[in-house]
Amino acid sequence: MSSELKRTLNLKDSISVVVGSMVGCGIFIVSADIARQVGNAWFLLLVWIIAGLFSLSGAIAYAEPVLNIKEDGGQYMFLKKMFNDLTAFLYGWSLLLVIQTATIAAVCIAVGKFLGILFPQIASDNYIINLPLIKISTQQLSALFVCLFLTWINSRGVKYGVITQNIFTLTKVLSIVGIIVFGIFLGCSIDTISANFSVPLSFSDLNFNNLQIISAATVGAIFAMVTWNNITFISAEVKNPEKNIPFALLWGVVIVMVLYLLINVLYVFSIPIEQIKTAPEDIVPVILMRNITGSIGEIITAVIIMISACGSANGLIMTGARVYYQMAKDNLLFNNLAKINEVTKVPVNSLVLQCLWSGVFILFCGNYSELLDYVIYAALIFYVLTAIGIFVYRFKNKETVKNKVSSLFGMFFIAVGSFILYSLTVYKFASSMKTLLIIATGIPIYIVWKKYKLQKTCAK
Repeated sequence: MSSELKRTLNLKDSISVVVGSMVGCGIFIVSADIARQVGNAWFLLLVWIIAGLFSLSGAIAYAEPVLNIKEDGGQYMFLKKMFNDLTAFLYGWSLLLVIQTATIAAVCIAVGKFLGILFPQIASDNYIINLPLIKISTQQLSALFVCLFLTWINSRGVKYGVITQNIFTLTKVLSIVGIIVFGIFLGCSIDTISANFSVPLSFSDLNFNNLQIISAATVGAIFAMVTWNNITFISAEVKNPEKNIPFALLWGVVIVMVLYLLINVLYVFSIPIEQIKTAPEDIVPVILMRNITGSIGEIITAVIIMISACGSANGLIMTGARVYYQMAKDNLLFNNLAKINEVTKVPVNSLVLQCLWSGVFILFCGNYSELLDYVIYAALIFYVLTAIGIFVYRFKNKETVKNKVSSLFGMFFIAVGSFILYSLTVYKFASSMKTLLIIATGIPIYIVWKKYKLQKTCAK
C-alpha cells in the first residue's frame, strides 16, 4: 500500500464533481413538500432563491480557507486549523455516521424507488426477507446494489470515478435543460401562471412566523444543494487546487442554482400549485412530462431521475472516503483507513467502510424523508461552524492570511444558516435532538481514542 494520493482532476473534472454531487433526485421530489409547507407559488420560489443564495455565499466564503489552508482534507482540515482536533473529529465522525453515508443511502434508495417505475417488481413493499425484526425489500436490495457497484467503480481508481462522474453530470444537466426547454414551449400556461400568482406578494407576508415556516421548508431545497463542499474533500487529487477548487465551487454552484430556479419557475408556470402539492409520490415533473409527452412521460422522468441520483451518489462516494483517509493519517481513525492501494491510488479501505455503513442505512432505515432531516441538521451545524471559523482563523493568523474574501458572504451564510437551524429546532425538535445526540457521541469516542493512542505511543 502507498500513502499518497495522485493529483488527477483538472478544472472541468472539479466542476463536474461539484455539479454532479449537488444534482441528485432532490430537485425532482422536494418541491412538492416545500409547496405543502409554504402554501403558495411565491414562497416556493422564494425558498429556492434563499437556498441558492445561501449555497452561493457559502461556496464563495469557503474559497478563503481553500486559499489559505494548504493541507489536504477540505472542510475537515479547515475545522482542525480553525479550532482543534476535537472539532475536526466531530465533523468527520458526523460525516461518517450520518451526513455523507445517510445522504448516499437516501440517494441510492431514490434510485431503487424510480427503478420500480420501470420494473414493478422492485417496490418498497415487495419483501425478499419479511421477519418481525428484519424486513428487506427489492427496492432496498436495488439501492444496495447501486451503492456497491459505484463503490467498486471508485475503488478501481480516481480516473474511473471521474469518468463516471463526467458522464452522469453531462447527461443529467442536458436532461434538465431539455425538460426546461420543452416545458417552456409546450408546458407553460397563461391561465396557470395567473392562478398561481393571483395574489401578489407583499412585505407584510414576510412576517416572523412566515419566515420561520419558509426557513423550515428550505431544508428540502438545501438538501438538493448541500454537497457543494465535497470538492474540498478531494483536494489532494485536484491539480492546482488553490485555483481550481475556488473556481469549481463558484461555477458549480452557479450552474446548479440557475438550473434549479429555472425548473421551479417552470413548475409554477405549468402546473397549478395544488397539483404540485399532491404530485404522485411527490414527483412534480411527472405531471409536467405527462402533459407534454403523454403516458411515456413517467418513464422518461424516472430514467432522468435515476441518472441524476446515480451521478450524485457517485460523487458522494468518491469524495467522502477521502475524509476518513485523512482522519486516519491524523491518527483519529484506524490506521488501515490511511492506506492507499498501490495500483489504483485510492483509499480502498475507506471506500469499503463508507459503503458498509451506507448499506446499514439502506437496509435498516430505508426512509428518504427521515434521512433528509438528520443529514441537513448535522451538515448545517458544521457549515455554520466552518463559516464562523473563517473569522477565527483570520484572528489567529493575522500576519499569514493574505487571501481574503469579502466578509459579507460569510456573515450572510452564518445568519441564514443559524436561522434555519433555529427554525428546524422549533419545527422538527425530535429529529434535531437525535442528530445532536449522534454528534455528541463523538466526544467520548474521541477522548477514549486519544487515550488509547497515547498509551500505545508510550508503550513503544
